[in-house]
Amino acid sequence: MSGSFVAFEEIHNSFMQKHLANRTGERRRRLEQGHRHAESLFLRNVWWPLRGNFQDLHPEYEVLDWRGRSYFADLAWIPGYVKLIIEIKGYSTHVRDMDRHKYCNELNRETFLHAMGYNVISFAYDDVEQQPDLCITLLRMILSRYQPATPPISRAILAEKEIIRLALQLARCIRPKDVEDHFCIDHKTAVLMLKRLCEKGWLLPSPRGKGKRIVQYELTHDILQYLD
Repeated sequence: MSGSFVAFEEIHNSFMQKHLANRTGERRRRLEQGHRHAESLFLRNVWWPLRGNFQDLHPEYEVLDWRGRSYFADLAWIPGYVKLIIEIKGYSTHVRDMDRHKYCNELNRETFLHAMGYNVISFAYDDVEQQPDLCITLLRMILSRYQPATPPISRAILAEKEIIRLALQLARCIRPKDVEDHFCIDHKTAVLMLKRLCEKGWLLPSPRGKGKRIVQYELTHDILQYLD
């Protein structure tokens, strides 16, 4: 076994024992029975490679739903003011074998939790098992919204990332006018920023009209790496 795997097993075991020691009754029972293969696999394949620790992470985290009933989330990450709930969903449990009543309850619960200040994200078990790198990239993007990056990032890079996010939100080709309005900058500067992203391969110019003038730009298919 590799050193990384051995380290994970040891620290994961200590992590679980710590939480078990702090729980009694139903909360302890749910942790013993609820933290199973899917949750452990997510921690091993996704969380551990990305974070290297389990700080501020809580397994089988208890919250109340809109009816006042206890609900145990797979994992919760709570570093201070941030409240992030993570669910690992298998196809059979959450799609194939789910009836309409359970489906409605799940959506209502997620909406209620959002209203209570929790951000709920879900990962498919199949992706956790077969595409952990994609899960790591998506999770890193989410966590980066709450934590500053360790190395300093230039204002130009931050602006470029914001342009990519703006293009995703627009769900169409992005124009210099969009960038002008978003950043309150002049047309020439907006065009230069868009051309720079084209040079880096994150945007493609999209000619329009008889003269094939470049008036808009479209995203390439590999944008996740840039936002990572």
